[in-house]
Amino acid sequence: MSARSAGTGNEPWWESAVVYQIYPRSFRDTTGNGIGDLRGIIDGLDHLVWLGVDALWLSPVFRSPMVDHGYDVSDYCDVDPLFGSLDDLDELIHKSHERALKVLLDWVPNHTSDQHPWFQESRSSREDPRRDWYIWRDGDPDTPPNNWTRAFPFGEPAWSYDENTGAWFLHLFSPEQPDLNWANPDVREAMHDTLRFWLDRGVDGFRMDVIHGIGKNPALPDLSDELAVIPATAFNDEPVTHEYLRDIRVLLDEYPTRPVAVGEVYLLDTAQVATYYGDGDELHLAFNFPPMFSFWDAGMWRQNITTAQDLITAAGNWPTWVLSNHDNPRHRTRYGGDETIARAAAVLLLTLQGTPFLYAGEELGLEDADVPPERIVDPSGGRRDGCRAPIPWTPDPGHGWEGPDPWLPFPPHSDRLNVASERDDPDSMLHFYRALLGVRHGSDALRLGSLDLLDAPDGVLAWRRTHEEDERIVLVNFTAGSQDIDRLTDHGVEISSDATRAATVGVFDGVLRPREAVILSPLGGVLRDV
Repeated sequence: MSARSAGTGNEPWWESAVVYQIYPRSFRDTTGNGIGDLRGIIDGLDHLVWLGVDALWLSPVFRSPMVDHGYDVSDYCDVDPLFGSLDDLDELIHKSHERALKVLLDWVPNHTSDQHPWFQESRSSREDPRRDWYIWRDGDPDTPPNNWTRAFPFGEPAWSYDENTGAWFLHLFSPEQPDLNWANPDVREAMHDTLRFWLDRGVDGFRMDVIHGIGKNPALPDLSDELAVIPATAFNDEPVTHEYLRDIRVLLDEYPTRPVAVGEVYLLDTAQVATYYGDGDELHLAFNFPPMFSFWDAGMWRQNITTAQDLITAAGNWPTWVLSNHDNPRHRTRYGGDETIARAAAVLLLTLQGTPFLYAGEELGLEDADVPPERIVDPSGGRRDGCRAPIPWTPDPGHGWEGPDPWLPFPPHSDRLNVASERDDPDSMLHFYRALLGVRHGSDALRLGSLDLLDAPDGVLAWRRTHEEDERIVLVNFTAGSQDIDRLTDHGVEISSDATRAATVGVFDGVLRPREAVILSPLGGVLRDV
């Protein structure tokens, strides 16, 4: 049974939505401490409305010691004072809904902070009622129970020895992030209660952190020597996880607002990722990460699209598309900093079949910040600091932040790549994103339609999106040279990533400019064979 109903007029809201990810520490500071906060996000809601996105996803704002900047949760049902208060988050949800914006929270089910009361009780005694809420193993204090390694610091054991009770506990991430034991039904019920807490407060769904990690093989077998050097989270793919996801889905389906479950399934095999949709009864959406690691190459992207169609869409599920996020270099940085490629990439992202996720600052054309060694704060050793740099709002040296020195340096060129400057420049990346989102919102084909890849010259990708009588054709030139596409001269250019064409948008002249992406519509609105 398909999880989808696209084309029936009863589509779930998340199928046609564009989701905007906010890393709260870096969005906007209103207190002068150099760290973004919930009031700053509330102040920025009108920017999101003007831009034209449909939903916002907040990276964690729950109480936390901040060893992993919020992904080490010490209380799932409260807001960390660093970001504000529970009242602030309630206000953010309310004011977002007033603006027709959905709100997703980042839920971290695989592990808690070691400061969470549950873990404090679990490690207090072998006889404590919550001892089995985490994964403990006996053994030689000099030899971990298996050869699994953790995500950071990279290559270190995924186990720590607790002297108090003389046993090892598992942590796929840092030692301050012990893994919950989802095999314990009390753990599952307690985590379900955390979802209900937020759903009852009006949130519209959750991004579920490393959701594929919650089920563990109880035997905890060693990995091969070749695989043991890679973090174990990249291989954790247990059948029992699907049982846990079905239970979560039942919970979500109890709510008439149709809250969405978006899973971070950090497995670099789309076939594995696709299984987490279940039979329409697990995740609504699952992040598919291979495209994020693809070069700016037509062949690689054709394969990405084909794979998503064959493994996700063909099974009746709905893909996701992501170019940048809080864990990986921004796509403009990955693609060499070229603005023309960044503009073409925006067209690519927002016209594929599926739900696109924008990362805050993407609409400004930001690159990663250069973070000197003395300012590294990321527990992974700084790998993620550059992409988490603060969003510049104004051209002045403080860029609209209250304090003298934000928690990380600003991205390069923030004197011109900032919200205020780009709002004043109709040719800016920001205005291009707004126009592109407007085109998407105006076309059922681009939001909900089918996708058919078309023949195109080498180095060019072409596809047609159709929904009933609505049609759009998208062309993306991955090359540095012009490309002839004569057969589409009976179409009009609705939008182009090439600023020099933008002033003369009209009938397509059959020539795709270097690194240009265009959206074409049939003249007269008539569907045609191409």
